[in-house]
Amino acid sequence: MRVAIITANTDIYKGTKANESGEAVKLVAEEAGLEVVFMRALPLDREVLSTVMKRMTDGKTADLILTTGGAGCNPGDCTPEATMNIVDRPVPGIPEAMRAHTMKLTRRSMLNRSAAGISGDTLIVNLPGKAQAVKESLRFLLPELVHAVKVIKGEA
Repeated sequence: MRVAIITANTDIYKGTKANESGEAVKLVAEEAGLEVVFMRALPLDREVLSTVMKRMTDGKTADLILTTGGAGCNPGDCTPEATMNIVDRPVPGIPEAMRAHTMKLTRRSMLNRSAAGISGDTLIVNLPGKAQAVKESLRFLLPELVHAVKVIKGEA
């Protein structure tokens, strides 16, 4: 399964901050035997994020796009909106399950605005922006995300 990782963070995009959350996504994905085919930091810009994700889904670059960052309550956070700009079919149960799981660890999880959905035959899932939260969330979600991609592709 091919995975694309997008870190939505302007400071990381500019190179002034390390991409710890993106590396956490990569670590968990590779531990699960998934192939990372794209990994890039992008600025927190709704149009840029939507455009890059849309190009990937249209070009069938990846089966699963995982984003990290930009899904909180900061004024510039726009990853869920960028995701929903290109989603054909929302899958609200994924972020709901992620928040329910991480609420056991911190009540701040309720402030996460992540979204998920299907664009073409690609599943897109927004993950938290902190590396530890990414690991916890993705390890919990990944078996079901793999299954969902198989269903989307007609393989399950």
